[in-house]
Amino acid sequence: MNAARRALPVDAAPLLEAERLALRVGERWLCCEFSLSLAAGECLVLLGPNGAGKTTLLHTLAGLREPTVGEVRIGGLPYAAWPAPEAARFRGLLAQQQPDPFAASVLETVLVGRHPHLGRWGWEGPQDVAIARAALESVGLAGFEQRDVQSLSGGERQRVAIATLLTQAPRLFLLDEPLNHLDLHHQIAALELFRRLVREDGAGRGSVLVLHDINLAARYADHIILLDGRGGVIAGDRDTVLRADLLGEAFGHPLRRIEHAGRAVFLPD
Repeated sequence: MNAARRALPVDAAPLLEAERLALRVGERWLCCEFSLSLAAGECLVLLGPNGAGKTTLLHTLAGLREPTVGEVRIGGLPYAAWPAPEAARFRGLLAQQQPDPFAASVLETVLVGRHPHLGRWGWEGPQDVAIARAALESVGLAGFEQRDVQSLSGGERQRVAIATLLTQAPRLFLLDEPLNHLDLHHQIAALELFRRLVREDGAGRGSVLVLHDINLAARYADHIILLDGRGGVIAGDRDTVLRADLLGEAFGHPLRRIEHAGRAVFLPD
């Protein structure tokens, strides 16, 4: 396994690949076979109606469940070839449902993100604390370090979760409804933050987001995977997939596309 990793220049491989991927839960097919490749500097958005299988697909891309058909690779290798700590340093998942927080300070909670970078018996050092503080500042929570995380609002807890992921410092961000509980200002701030991180020169990062908002997907995505909830899937670049007819069929409601300030905007008819 280690020899295989040394033989492959992981930095030159796509961050994420899925080859002829298909998913089934029980007797229901969530998506038919499709393939994808995500390079550094790119953002992929998963779109579809409630219950279409977006979270299941994201968990499959994160290596948390096996695909029914096909293979998922990160850095050019299947998950089975990655030791767990190295996989955790390469990709990080922001779950849709955050567990109830323990009685801990915000800083202690965010420092959990550093665990993949520590040895088995390692402890956080000053550099880890500095990384966690910088992550909190980037989500607007500077000065919250000693607050009890249980005392925070839902939106503040979501920003703590984002800061924890930033502290993990993966190359591949996998974000399941990252805008949950956030007001409009912090929704845009979070999306802009991840766009800056992904597009930073030489960073080698990419992102996959589950979103409900078609217009935010149109604004931030490079690629789209559209699930229709009936097993159908359309995967491609943003302008190929974000068509009013395809979106209307997937979401079960007619949509109209207009151009505003050089951007595509979709409105319900």
